[in-house]
Amino acid sequence: MAFRNGTDSWVVVMFFMIVVILFPLGVGPEPDILNKISSGVIWVAALLSAMLSMDRLFHVDYDDGSLELLVLHPQPLEFIVLAKVLAHWLTTGLPLIIVSPLLAIFLNMDISSYFVLIITLFLGTPTLSLIGSIGAALILGARRSGALLSLIILPLFIPVLIFGVSAVEASILGVSSKPQLLILGGLFLLSSALCPIASAASLRQAIE
Repeated sequence: MAFRNGTDSWVVVMFFMIVVILFPLGVGPEPDILNKISSGVIWVAALLSAMLSMDRLFHVDYDDGSLELLVLHPQPLEFIVLAKVLAHWLTTGLPLIIVSPLLAIFLNMDISSYFVLIITLFLGTPTLSLIGSIGAALILGARRSGALLSLIILPLFIPVLIFGVSAVEASILGVSSKPQLLILGGLFLLSSALCPIASAASLRQAIE
């Protein structure tokens, strides 16, 4: 369904690219400055881009009534949530990872840090989708759901942002980024275990 309606994916990618491109125009073309802020710029842009389509994760199912059928399905609702989160990541998170090296070149990031950047995004963007699924389930039926979603999930995104940026910065400085990558991996595993349960509980509450 997401690929048939490919507009959302293109909007996310274009927003990601535009946000990153705006920073050199704002802070100037100085290579050293761009190199210092490159990891933070790419990660903040990726975080904001992932949020663009987060509120529609369950919204269509809720509007057309199919969410009730999913809840009543014999398959555990937690597995269905995981499947929808995976679909969201494949259509939003993965395209961001693919274009991120090109934007890293634009921001004059050290070539040696590209691999660490991609690894952090591979660990961090699925975690963002998993955490965002909780917020997307909680806002079903609410007015001004987009603003409410931001208030709910942005504070939960902060640890992922901090360790994602610090891992890339450590690589730029020539320091081992293994501790930050291990923490990102731990956050991903923890989110994979807990977020589907919390999201499923919120979905059941939404249809009652």
